Amino acid sequence: MTHPSLGRRTLLQAAVATPAAAASGALIGAAPAQAATGGGRYDRESPRFTIGVLPDTQYLFDEDSSDPAPLRQTFRFLTGERERRNIAFMTHLGDVTEHGSEHEIGLASDAFKAIDGRLSYSVLAGNHDIRGGDDQRGDSAYLRAFGPARFARMPTFRGASPDGYNSYHVLAAGGREWLVLALDWRISDKGIQWAQGVIDANRTLPAILTTHDLAWADASGKAALSQYGQRLWDALVRRNDQIFLTLNGHYWPPGRTVLKNDAGHDVHVHIANYQDRYYGGAGMVRLYAFDLARNVIDVETLSPWLLARDPEDRTPLEAENLELTGPVDRFSIEIDFDERFAGFAPRTPPPPRPAKAVMPKGTVAYWRFDAEGLAGAGTDGAVVPAGAVARDLTGGGNDLTMELLHASAPEVLKWSAEHHEGQPAHASLRFDGGKGPDRGAVLRSAVGAPINSMRFESGYTIEAFIKLPDPFVGDHAWMGILSWEGRSGDAGKTSGWSPEEPTCSLNLSPERFLQFVVYPTDRDADPTSWSHALPVGRWAHVAVVNDARRTVVYVDGSKIARNPTQPSKGISTLGKPFAIGGTQFAQRYGQGYYGWIGDVRIVARALKPREFLTPYE
Repeated sequence: MTHPSLGRRTLLQAAVATPAAAASGALIGAAPAQAATGGGRYDRESPRFTIGVLPDTQYLFDEDSSDPAPLRQTFRFLTGERERRNIAFMTHLGDVTEHGSEHEIGLASDAFKAIDGRLSYSVLAGNHDIRGGDDQRGDSAYLRAFGPARFARMPTFRGASPDGYNSYHVLAAGGREWLVLALDWRISDKGIQWAQGVIDANRTLPAILTTHDLAWADASGKAALSQYGQRLWDALVRRNDQIFLTLNGHYWPPGRTVLKNDAGHDVHVHIANYQDRYYGGAGMVRLYAFDLARNVIDVETLSPWLLARDPEDRTPLEAENLELTGPVDRFSIEIDFDERFAGFAPRTPPPPRPAKAVMPKGTVAYWRFDAEGLAGAGTDGAVVPAGAVARDLTGGGNDLTMELLHASAPEVLKWSAEHHEGQPAHASLRFDGGKGPDRGAVLRSAVGAPINSMRFESGYTIEAFIKLPDPFVGDHAWMGILSWEGRSGDAGKTSGWSPEEPTCSLNLSPERFLQFVVYPTDRDADPTSWSHALPVGRWAHVAVVNDARRTVVYVDGSKIARNPTQPSKGISTLGKPFAIGGTQFAQRYGQGYYGWIGDVRIVARALKPREFLTPYE
């Protein structure tokens, strides 16, 4: 513990010992680098998991003024909430005790027994836990209680430095492994060498570095490296791209900043310390909730001990300190985890799948725009010429021919190597349709093609991969993605808003809502599904599923909200062509499709999400 106003530089200069000579990076108790978890129940594959961070608890273990109750309640909270919050690990940031005496260490050690065998954790020595010096100081009450022997039975524990004051864990969470380094408050050159050896031996693991002293913060919460922290940054953090997050205590107030490492990537530097608050922090814990699907870490700070009190019995101080919501205590940080970790653990995308592997029973048409499905495909950005043919890979005779609309320039349709990660073909078409001037391109089936007259009265599934450009420039209201070109009026339908509307089409509204409208064969109706606003710059998989009773639209495997309950059987196709890249109705008003379209498949039955082109459980 140190407050910046209490002569921070003086204290740091006095505390730094002469660095020891470099020594062997040998590990104590090292285990194979395999998936590991703590005891208890949590889902190691879920993209959402939590790491608990416990800073300076020293005022709870201060000789005859000690009170372990808040910490014991924190441990009850972490184990009790483990399954609900998917808590994978906990780390203590040092200054477990105030004086590091046998009595204080003994009390703290006894409190930690509440989570031994129930939740894996790391602990490191702060300046109040030991009697000075760096990690070569030798034996101490702290080391006897919180040295390697304590962690040896934890499934996450991988080893410790020869002196015992530095350790590391590997935890399995979010479907991958993570390295946690727990470093002494004054690591020696030998310790640095050991830590570098650990990183080198685990080169594909993202790393969280925990220590007691690294950064301090001003009153606004803006953090900066301390004098000792600068040494640790230069010697270890900045040169190892794996370290994306550092956590330290020691100083108050809490704070955070983002620094750039030698690879030019962000390192999030966070300080957590609440010992200056009521009841020495009241056992406050920070919860780092990782969400790999949303690419975010949500952070909150609370005192389980105070929260457990009956609200009617809480004093004003207890009510004020049970949860902290300031910008350095409750916040979110956005991290594109795949992109941030690509330099040392590049994600391997799924390989392309051949057409024969994705044409289940009932497939009546399947188009893709790689070399298997489109003659001349293969050069990113190459113009797709008028007359080019996209083959129906089922062999069913539903080939599509490219036509330019409104005397458009040839560049309005290009081949692209971009694709949805789960798409079987690693290719797509880039349409540059729009208005002012009217332009576009369409791929249309031939007169007499079987797809033109199929009525799908036993059900159907229509799938497409699409991506909207970012930025989404221009007026593209009601642009068509795909359609059958028969007119609803010609089918004798009067329920729609225009007799010229296609009998079946997938479109995009001005708000970027998907609209699927169909005129069924068994009634005069136009049941219409509406999605949420589609994001730009991101691929989406769209599936329209009809079971001969009603239609349900899915986006990325999730059922959208506005699917009509109105009965819907079949499609009034009228023998008119099927088209990708627009609708005949929209084309009259100058609107060709704008964006990317990948694989398109039509199956004459209702598929389950697990059967989609990109399967969803």
